[in-house]
Amino acid sequence: MIKAVVFDFDGLILDTETVWFECYQEVLARHELELTLEQFAPSIGTHSDDFRQYVETTLGKPGIGLEIEREVAEMIPARVELIQARGGVADYLAEAKQLGLRIGLATSSDRQWIEYYLDRLGLRHYFEVIKTSDDVSAVKPDPELYLRVVDELDIQANEAVAFEDSLNGLRAAKAAGLHCAIVPNPVTALLPFEHHDLRLDSMEDMPLADVLSRLAL
Repeated sequence: MIKAVVFDFDGLILDTETVWFECYQEVLARHELELTLEQFAPSIGTHSDDFRQYVETTLGKPGIGLEIEREVAEMIPARVELIQARGGVADYLAEAKQLGLRIGLATSSDRQWIEYYLDRLGLRHYFEVIKTSDDVSAVKPDPELYLRVVDELDIQANEAVAFEDSLNGLRAAKAAGLHCAIVPNPVTALLPFEHHDLRLDSMEDMPLADVLSRLAL
């Protein structure tokens, strides 16, 4: 019996991933580097070390990665303020509460970022447990974030369903033993997802109860 749902944040609840991609494209274009989705997508849902190394190697300029990250980070807040939660997110959270499910969040982002935007979206009160990069030694695709969430919820991993938009998130959830439904965004839609339990284009496609029924849980 499923007792909990666990949500990712960036790209799933709020599509910040598309914003980050577009900002990186703009900044790297000023350095005469054309960034493709295929080059950016593997870094989604995890830390940025590998992508930083890719940028520095491609440009042939060791150390420039941090400078580029700072440029992008300065652009992000104003643009993220313009977007709202993805379709169906608020409905899923309300339905989960109505169904008596416990609700957690597992994210590779830091706590300050997450709590600010959850408050702005008016969704913070739904989450009983929130685990961020501040709480673990390794972020996704490592399973630690999910393991910490289910441990604090005092449930077994197979009693929870994770909702993810990225390949790194999917791998983390499955490695931790959770069921996982993927809801890709425009930046992650072409990633080579496998071993997921269900795929949705949007949470508006079906009610949460139907998702659980589809998974026969």
